[in-house]
Amino acid sequence: MKQWLETREVLDRLAQLARAGGGRAALATVVRVRGSAYRHEGAKLLVAEDGSTTGNVSGGCLEQDVREVALHVVRTGRPELRSYCSSADEIAAWDLGVGCEGEVLVFVEPVTEPRLRERALLDGRRPFAVCGMMPGKGEGGRGRLIVTHDAAEGDLGSADLNARVARQARTLLGSEQSGLHEIGGHTVFFDVFSPPPQLVLLGAGEDARPLARLAAEVGFRVVIVDRRPGYLTVERFPSAARLVESDGAELAERLPLDAASYAVVMTHNFADDAAYLQALLGTPAAYIGMLGPRQRTERIVRNLSAAGPVDEARIYGPVGLDIGTDGAEQVALAVIAEVLAVRSGRRADSLRERPTPIHAPPD
Repeated sequence: MKQWLETREVLDRLAQLARAGGGRAALATVVRVRGSAYRHEGAKLLVAEDGSTTGNVSGGCLEQDVREVALHVVRTGRPELRSYCSSADEIAAWDLGVGCEGEVLVFVEPVTEPRLRERALLDGRRPFAVCGMMPGKGEGGRGRLIVTHDAAEGDLGSADLNARVARQARTLLGSEQSGLHEIGGHTVFFDVFSPPPQLVLLGAGEDARPLARLAAEVGFRVVIVDRRPGYLTVERFPSAARLVESDGAELAERLPLDAASYAVVMTHNFADDAAYLQALLGTPAAYIGMLGPRQRTERIVRNLSAAGPVDEARIYGPVGLDIGTDGAEQVALAVIAEVLAVRSGRRADSLRERPTPIHAPPD
């Protein structure tokens, strides 16, 4: 999620620089992490010729040095690989921004033109990978190959290498596992992008606005649905990717949902909530949150059960984590936290209770 959002911001900035007269820039990308780290493979920092930056590659402690390297790359036009290693002292490692006994490898490359194809793919709903050669054995990093399930665009220097890299990339699509791989005697970085999860808010009232804003900020693609067109305006929901006018009966036709979709029903109208819930239960949506008291949600479910079985495991009502909320902004925080926990397959416990590393796979 973060990688998708950050890359979009970086590429938008790159396009802005091109429109302003083609100022030179360098792009720093984390290509390998060993041990614990604040950021992971695919994290990016764009440094313009004037020193301005977009994105980040650490918790803030590596940025100044990486910025200086990037400005050198802008001047020379030659890419560089830089390794940042921590000590065995966990506190010192955290202060450095890399992690306990960890290493962060950063690739810094000159960029001279907007990457329009990558930016266009980021607006889509299908996975892709951007594959680039790392410097090594006396050669500089060169060429990029953009790979989807059905196409490969670009060139890494030979048809055979392009084909081998494309095959490897397709095994990674959907995994969100960016990283370095050895292909045909070359080290290639696979920057893998999966479409961001989609959060659908059914109900465009005032309390939906902070939820939409926060969801977009953490990387969700936000869609607002309401049967009342007057509520569906860009001014009210500037961060939404789509505004959909639909009632429950038309929802399946107007907004197909997949398993990477999460929904919150929040119209404050019993009949509308029931209709939207009925429509959502017919989709693969992974999470259906119901705003309102528990007894109200139970009543809606009982009514729907009269017409057939209801998959109650996907229904979260009352919606959100129990963190003691007061006001729409805090409710939004509780809802987003619960959706993220469901998405990652984790129990929403305090991190101090977790015996394993915080970035380890779910138990």
